[in-house]
Amino acid sequence: MNTLLPTTIVGSLPKPIWLSEPEKLWSPWKLHDEELRDGKLDAQSLAAHEQSRAGLDIISDGEQTRQHFVTTFIEHLDGVDFDRRETVRIRDRYDASVPTVVRAVTREKPVFAADAAHLRAATDQPIKWALPGPMTMIDTLYDAHYQSREKLAWEFATILNQEAKDLEAAGVDIIQFDEPAFNVFFDELKDWGVAALERAAEGLSAKTAVHICYGYGIKANTDWKATLGAEWRQYEESFPLLQQSSIDIVSLESHNSRVPVEVIELLRGKTVMLGAIDVASDTIETPEDVATTLRSALPYVDKDKLWTSGNCGMAPLARGVARDKMIALAEGAEILRAELS
Repeated sequence: MNTLLPTTIVGSLPKPIWLSEPEKLWSPWKLHDEELRDGKLDAQSLAAHEQSRAGLDIISDGEQTRQHFVTTFIEHLDGVDFDRRETVRIRDRYDASVPTVVRAVTREKPVFAADAAHLRAATDQPIKWALPGPMTMIDTLYDAHYQSREKLAWEFATILNQEAKDLEAAGVDIIQFDEPAFNVFFDELKDWGVAALERAAEGLSAKTAVHICYGYGIKANTDWKATLGAEWRQYEESFPLLQQSSIDIVSLESHNSRVPVEVIELLRGKTVMLGAIDVASDTIETPEDVATTLRSALPYVDKDKLWTSGNCGMAPLARGVARDKMIALAEGAEILRAELS
């Protein structure tokens, strides 16, 4: 990226009202069959256009063709039975009914490559695509086959690497792996989590990113955050490991969080994608709010290594709120660009 302080979103945007129920996370589709296929791609084109009009530099699909950031990918793999459900504790926070791994997991064909090619054709700007990370994938399943979180994570890492290479071939410039589980399972993070992530990103020419956040603004996450004390220092576990890793970009939650900004120093040398938009609130940040958040990070990251985004996805927000937050993000980065140049 030649632009100073390039702007982008982390993952999801709200879907149009004709595609799924608004302001609801993981809402079911309203369309079916061919209409659904066309509707998803129409929504993706619309999301790309809205990001560009808002002034963002790097365009994402807004996850318009996905219902869920993890399970939509898993649905396309062999070896997972979605009719056999078990209740598991997700990221030590809340119980959920999840599908079961019943035999060896494999990917018969690319999952998102055609959608990515559609996005590539919709814009001349750099594009970014998000995939779930291996540790977050295993935390969203019941494993009745491998009986080992580590073994299953390595299987998923290999599959993710195949998918990432297909995305790269479709024209994706930045491939982001979502690993909120890195803020929870610190022993696994150290033992094999970062290594599995590197396996997923192995051999790519595209830039690679890992997104680690404190989650959507849903009650289970808000309640968990309330238990974390005056300072959230979970990043101190992952950042030193990621600083030594092959991953290019680390995406973190910052604005309106209790993350001490100085933890960014632990990533020195990496590109930092700073969350300058709060996705757990309908309040629209001012451009100066965004500039202030970015400014606070500059002692800890070189200005040419600082990117800016939201704290997490914006799927549960109203479309107008998400649009105005993207505009604030772009305008806030512009304020700081002018100061720095």
